[in-house]
Amino acid sequence: MKAEIIAVGTELLLGDILNTNAQFLSRELAALGITVHYQSVVGDNPERLEGVVRQARSRSDLLIFSGGLGPTEDDLTKQTVARAYGDTLRFDEEELEHIRAFFAKSGRTMPENNRRQAMVPTRGRKIPNANGTAPGMIFEDGQQAGKYAVLLPGPPKELQPMFLDSVRPWLAAMSDSVLHSMTLRVAGLGESHLEDKVAHLLRGENPTAALYAKTAEVIVRITAKAQTKEKAQEMCRSYAQKFYDILGDCIYTDHADSLEEVVVSTLAERGMTLATAESCTGGLVSQRITAIPGASEVFSYGACTYANEIKERVLGVKHETLEACGAVSPETAAEMAQGVRKAAGADIGVGITGIAGPGGGTKEKPVGLVYISACSADAVYVKRIVVPNRTREVVRISAAQHALEMVRRLALSLEQPGCSRFAPGKAAHMETAE
Repeated sequence: MKAEIIAVGTELLLGDILNTNAQFLSRELAALGITVHYQSVVGDNPERLEGVVRQARSRSDLLIFSGGLGPTEDDLTKQTVARAYGDTLRFDEEELEHIRAFFAKSGRTMPENNRRQAMVPTRGRKIPNANGTAPGMIFEDGQQAGKYAVLLPGPPKELQPMFLDSVRPWLAAMSDSVLHSMTLRVAGLGESHLEDKVAHLLRGENPTAALYAKTAEVIVRITAKAQTKEKAQEMCRSYAQKFYDILGDCIYTDHADSLEEVVVSTLAERGMTLATAESCTGGLVSQRITAIPGASEVFSYGACTYANEIKERVLGVKHETLEACGAVSPETAAEMAQGVRKAAGADIGVGITGIAGPGGGTKEKPVGLVYISACSADAVYVKRIVVPNRTREVVRISAAQHALEMVRRLALSLEQPGCSRFAPGKAAHMETAE
């Protein structure tokens, strides 16, 4: 069954409202083994809406609409869809009583224009709305069997329970397969490098795998189709193992939503604490860590040390290091990490210094150059990254992501690829390059 999602509302086109309904519906349909081929957004205009419905009906078996079921004159979704599917609307007294009761619960009187919401399909079926006034609807094509249109209200607090309680069971009864997806998150490898390693795994038909690049990480999405959810899950796990065999510990999770979530749980499991000293990232690492529940158990101290004077006075970075190497240098990053670890009495310290731009760069130290250090009592690592031709925000996000990955590896006693190793001590001296 090929599906299409159509969101109705001028406010969506203007950007006043984020269309979270499309994401929710896509995920739910995928779990039912129903493939979404198209998504559309159309304003509250009858001619344009009719054109979208006509085109969608010609190419898709299932249309799911969100929005356009309100009481005002520009809410014309059900009238337009009814015409396209050869149905008519009838007035439903029972639905009118539900709408009146809904208003009465909050001590209000139903406005007269809400009577429009009591119009429901004659041949199709209505879907009760326990959380609002607009009933949902299902239309079946009067000319072509197996083609349907489902109309849902726009507010997510109404759409989601209506879909889960009424539409999902109806669709599940018609579907003969289930789709299940699994997400692997990879750090430390660029998309091109990663694709070279796993290209043969991206050509599978069932399960399938696809790469999605984000800032300083790549997501591998594995999807399997089977008769049961359990079988589809088993197929995904088996295929994921092939990626683990190639990528190893570069895959930092197959269940969490973010690297900071993994870092917090890893530190907590090992009874370790973290402290950060940030310059160009402006506290982004500490912000990401403290956004995770339970961060108070593992995060002890965070400092935003832009000025060299603060680097010296608060972190103990040597004046000689700043004079000889500069604020943006591997030596300064290493001393920042060691200084904040000592000041906080933490197990792991992080130091970040760089040039986020858009100005301030030189030929020797261009915009986008960042040095990131992560240290324990026994080891100090520094990574040099250059994020060229990117915005200030992308540079900061990328640096924070690299820092979190270094913390994860240090907590797990993993290798630190692409890092130089410095000798722990008052002054930073490079030992090796790994």
